[in-house]
Amino acid sequence: MENLDVMVLRTLRDWRMAGRRALLTTVVRTWGSSPRPIGSIMALAEDGAVVGSVSGGCIEDDLIARYSRAHGATEAMPNGAPVLVKYGITADEAHRFGLPCGGTLELLIEFDPDPESLKTLVAELEQGRLMQRTVSLKDGSVQLAPSHAPAELTVDDEQLVNTFGPEYRMLLIGAGQLAEYLATMARFSGFAVTLCDPRSEYRSTWELPGVAISTEMPDDAVRSFKPDRRTCVVALTHDPKLDDLALLEALETDAFYVGAIGSRRNAQARHDRMIEHFDQTEASLARLRGPIGIYVGSKTPPEIAVSVMAEILAVKNGVPLPREMEVGHAKSLL
Repeated sequence: MENLDVMVLRTLRDWRMAGRRALLTTVVRTWGSSPRPIGSIMALAEDGAVVGSVSGGCIEDDLIARYSRAHGATEAMPNGAPVLVKYGITADEAHRFGLPCGGTLELLIEFDPDPESLKTLVAELEQGRLMQRTVSLKDGSVQLAPSHAPAELTVDDEQLVNTFGPEYRMLLIGAGQLAEYLATMARFSGFAVTLCDPRSEYRSTWELPGVAISTEMPDDAVRSFKPDRRTCVVALTHDPKLDDLALLEALETDAFYVGAIGSRRNAQARHDRMIEHFDQTEASLARLRGPIGIYVGSKTPPEIAVSVMAEILAVKNGVPLPREMEVGHAKSLL
């Protein structure tokens, strides 16, 4: 499953290139609890087709009722400047639209976004580029520009600025049952997954479609992969000859997550080995995670994959994990 934003923008592009009227809706502000985060997008065609979401479903239904002639809208979809719409202002409205208690959200609705601008944006995203999209609230005109770093959505009285990035990526070192479960979960979480394993006997049993395969040595694969801040690298072979150099290469990149499977004893042995044989230091290994995964008492491959994927998503989303909190507490006592 690909990145949801890219899927929405690509579908909207296709609608507009085919001459279909459509709108793009973006969550621009939230107060209290909200079903979807700021920056979430949804596209709606005049005939009622929908891709993406801005809530749990009730707000989507209201937008369809307002703007889809195929579902009873009494007026054609408007033209002109974008509009800001709030949902959940009162408790009754929050209940009606399925918002959590106290939740309110504000949407920006753009009518008939320019198809050529969408075509350019999607092409850049498909090439793995990070793009900034600026929308004028006065007339709906759009400016596109490359972005050097992910950024939070901003909106003021004049414009909305939203940064769209390429898919998050995962590089798995080592084929096997655990890799298949983890790759499946990663793909459903919007990651593009590449599996690296130079061992033909392990690759021969790989059956998961939609995953790119690399037969390079893992350290070469990491260099070819060029990890960035939207990349995680996970070593699963238990073989130091394959894992160690790949992990060291990954630690030299901006990858947001670098980790290896194994017990606490194996993780400590890897740590000591890297310091002794590869001139690493405590500081240079600080980002290396191991044992990986959130403790859930997992013993089977699917349960282990759940724990690892949960940790990766927590790191991606900036959520402190128990180990980080323990380290922070220990530092505060020094």
